[in-house]
Amino acid sequence: MTVMDDWVTAACAELGLDPAEVPVPTVLDLAKDVAHQVLRPGAPVTAYLLGLAVGRGADPATAAARLGALAGTWPVELDGTAPAE
Repeated sequence: MTVMDDWVTAACAELGLDPAEVPVPTVLDLAKDVAHQVLRPGAPVTAYLLGLAVGRGADPATAAARLGALAGTWPVELDGTAPAE
């Protein structure tokens, strides 16, 4: 087991969740996309939003793909701010 596996197992136990239902690679890929293509603090917020959507019945892979696609098209200026509308 890795440290990530240990953490997910412990966190799931704390929250009464099944670790087998946690798509760790999907969440990490989405967080990477948002951190690099939108902004770094957006990564944990987006992971939380993904969790909310999944908790309300969304398919994890589909929701992550939609958010990843959104991040891929997000306009970012060189200074990290969105362009003026």
